[in-house]
Amino acid sequence: MGATNWVLLAAGLLVLFWAVGAYNRLVRLKNAIANAFAQIDVQLKRRYDLIPNLVEVAGKYLAHEAQTLEAVIAARNQAQKAEQAAAGNPLNAGALGALTGAEQLLGGAMGRLFAVAEAYPDLKADQTMRELSEELSSTENRIGFARQAYNDHVLEFNDAAAQFPALIVARLFNFAPQAMLEATTSEAERAPVKVRF
Repeated sequence: MGATNWVLLAAGLLVLFWAVGAYNRLVRLKNAIANAFAQIDVQLKRRYDLIPNLVEVAGKYLAHEAQTLEAVIAARNQAQKAEQAAAGNPLNAGALGALTGAEQLLGGAMGRLFAVAEAYPDLKADQTMRELSEELSSTENRIGFARQAYNDHVLEFNDAAAQFPALIVARLFNFAPQAMLEATTSEAERAPVKVRF
């Protein structure tokens, strides 16, 4: 075997080892995205468990606001269904988009519930309502941190898959860019809230 053949063999082995390393890194980063979504999933389930308790306590004071309470439960159920679909495939952009939309509806319904609750001093003073509200607020903060971690992992994966020469391995093995979780999806929702007195 000539020197040229040895050089070609060595170069081929280097390329192979590099490709295996690039592939393994992309797999590791993709698994990190799935793990980050699992952390969001845990916090969302915690929120979904708190909401019926909150509605039950509020229902004692807001009997004539049944429509608001029913809207919260319906939005919670829709969000929970979307969360379960996304948890089954956390790398599916469509499932994540559906989850984002359902979460926005739930946030709107919860906002209306809290706005109505503001008009009822007895409800605001209820110890259980305060505790549940604090738990929910704490959970919302955890969800926010988990979403940030998820987006950080997505960014790292997308950057790694888009940089040359790892881009070659990403395209060969269909490592598609992953979608980030966004707070809102439309320009109208992103616009600042206008308050008029």
